[in-house]
Amino acid sequence: GLDDLEMATVEYIDWYNNRRLHGELGHVPPAEHEALHVMTQPVIAPLKTS
Repeated sequence: GLDDLEMATVEYIDWYNNRRLHGELGHVPPAEHEALHVMTQPVIAPLKTS
């Protein structure tokens, strides 16, 4: 039924974003690639206004 479809969709999205090895990203999952990318970016402090 609808519950089965929802569960299958959630499982697919989890696999697609967190476990699927993506060739264009060095054969790592997209979520892992994003986490590594964020760690290599400089931290930009916001400007303080008075």
